[in-house]
Amino acid sequence: MASMFEVLAEPRRREILDLLRGRERPVGDLVDRLSLTQPAVSKHLKVLREAGLVEVRQDAQRRWYRLRVQPLVELDEWLAPYRRMWEAGFDALERHLDSEGDD
Repeated sequence: MASMFEVLAEPRRREILDLLRGRERPVGDLVDRLSLTQPAVSKHLKVLREAGLVEVRQDAQRRWYRLRVQPLVELDEWLAPYRRMWEAGFDALERHLDSEGDD
């Protein structure tokens, strides 16, 4: 199985997640909004489903996909220490630039 970063590296998969962020959608709606073929969208959805980022429910002949936030929460928690490191660096840069302007 692909790593979460490999899954999210594909721009079309991120577009799908963006579309699902607001509400669940049927495959046909994703096809229309992405201007991709149904097989291409289904391939991306399969990868997202296997990574645990989306789940599907069957409603008669339609398959509805929705975002699963838990894997993204886990990724965000893993990134938190790095974010604090970046923010500390930006804060130091801002202080430096402010002190340069005082001269």
